[in-house]
Amino acid sequence: MAPVVGIRAWPRPVLLACATLLVAGVYYAAGRLGLSQQLTADGAVVTPIWPPTGLALACLLLFGPWCVPGIALGALLVVLSLGNAGPETVGIVAGNTAAPVCAWLMLRAVGFRLSLSRLRDGLALVFLGALVAMLISSGTGVGMLLVSGKLPMEHLGIVWLAWWVGDAVGVVLVTPLLLLLYRARLPPPSARWAEAAGLTVVVGVLVPLIMYSSVSVMFLTFPILILTALRFQLAGGIPCALFASVMATVTARQGAGSFGRLTEIETMVKLQAFNGTLGLTALLLSSVISEQLNTRRSVERACQELVEALQHLNAGGPGGPGTPGADAR
Repeated sequence: MAPVVGIRAWPRPVLLACATLLVAGVYYAAGRLGLSQQLTADGAVVTPIWPPTGLALACLLLFGPWCVPGIALGALLVVLSLGNAGPETVGIVAGNTAAPVCAWLMLRAVGFRLSLSRLRDGLALVFLGALVAMLISSGTGVGMLLVSGKLPMEHLGIVWLAWWVGDAVGVVLVTPLLLLLYRARLPPPSARWAEAAGLTVVVGVLVPLIMYSSVSVMFLTFPILILTALRFQLAGGIPCALFASVMATVTARQGAGSFGRLTEIETMVKLQAFNGTLGLTALLLSSVISEQLNTRRSVERACQELVEALQHLNAGGPGGPGTPGADAR
């Protein structure tokens, strides 16, 4: 009999350290990606979409509280990469860490499901995870900048609004996508592959044309978004909304399309409103459709079980094959 060679597992502290560094690295990369699409509004630099908040909340929902040190370290690295770090850095990092943690705790308290298969899950993510919890990060960050003298009082309102909406949009668009990718399994080949490929081409061609059109036709994005959500629920609606939001942000930074004749403030407000509306529409519509489909499948299964039970009873009833002496003549 061959000897069994034992495999020594890594110590738990080493695993936690590696996991913390991994979360911090991914958070930092997401932060740099968000900073690459900055806008200037009334002299203040804002980010229309802040992916790290969505990433942090998704990590907490999937893996639990051990991700908190990695989130804090990643937030610290992002702040330090901007330069001019000071005492306010501690408050900003604390706010960016506390916001997703509070969102995670509130979602757990209301019985949030990672599948987002119910309307209540979509509403919880929007109102608790995004709109309410992100008040912590935006309020703390703007407050610390104001106290340190790095934010003029006249920019307070616009920076706070941009910070809050950017964090909220990051949760609404990025968190569902990461939850979806974590649960994704490659389906068997079917006719839906062709439909998915066709919709991908439609989105990839029409959305840039809409964004770069000199005529203000950004509203035409919503029929495309609704179609993808109707056909593929979250798997179609969220990627479509994220792609459209990114294209709108790129167009706004270039001052092209329907953003070409707007002031900096008007550009920021229009872009934030558009991105937020896209995210809300995709998430809530997909949740409603998924809930209806799940309800229909449950009813169909119940009807099938009822039919099988009736067939079984009829088979064993008087004169049926299952009755002793039924074949005696």
